[in-house]
Amino acid sequence: MDVHLKEEGDKACFEVGVHGLHPELVKLVGRLKYRTSYGQNCLQHSKEVSWLAGMMAAEIGADVKLAKRMGLLHDIGKALTHEQEGSHPELSLQVLTKYSESPKVINAALCGHEDVKAETVEAVLTEAADGISAARPGARRDVLESYIKRLAQLEEIALSYKGVDMCYAIQAGRELRVMTRADVVSDLDAHQLAKDISKRIEAEMQYPGHIKVVVIRETRAVEVAK
Repeated sequence: MDVHLKEEGDKACFEVGVHGLHPELVKLVGRLKYRTSYGQNCLQHSKEVSWLAGMMAAEIGADVKLAKRMGLLHDIGKALTHEQEGSHPELSLQVLTKYSESPKVINAALCGHEDVKAETVEAVLTEAADGISAARPGARRDVLESYIKRLAQLEEIALSYKGVDMCYAIQAGRELRVMTRADVVSDLDAHQLAKDISKRIEAEMQYPGHIKVVVIRETRAVEVAK
């Protein structure tokens, strides 16, 4: 079993470009493949965080290797939660200290937990990447449910207005397309409707980023040739 875990850990390290880990840490990375958090595979999540943190670090000129290392190891304590007492941040602290990881890497594993603040730019990027991976639609069961509810609520708000025929939430809920009846909604009404729907969304919903509301008023002229 240890050999298999080592192989899985080596494979993950190679995929994300992280090298020089203690052999026991590599095994723990491999063990993450058999752990889940809210339905999300812990190893896949850790690799995603490593990739994302590394890409963001490259964009802003930060230490890419350090950011990738932080991302891969940020949840390493979850590999131990089934056999040792303590929260996964506490276990991460213990194991990363035991295998001589740097204070910067340890801080990245703790930041966001127990009021620990990020001490480096790379730790901030790791925390951001962690949030992005966890919030990705479909990544976690609870996130998927709230995502579906948000789409339904968007459509429900739009459909409550007179003259709205159909509506579609697209681009993962970042855009709401509202189809209106031309015989009920004028061009001027369409502009006001977009504003009204936007204001209701702001007042009644919580969501990341921005939601674009597009009101479409289509006029069709139909004649039949006999």
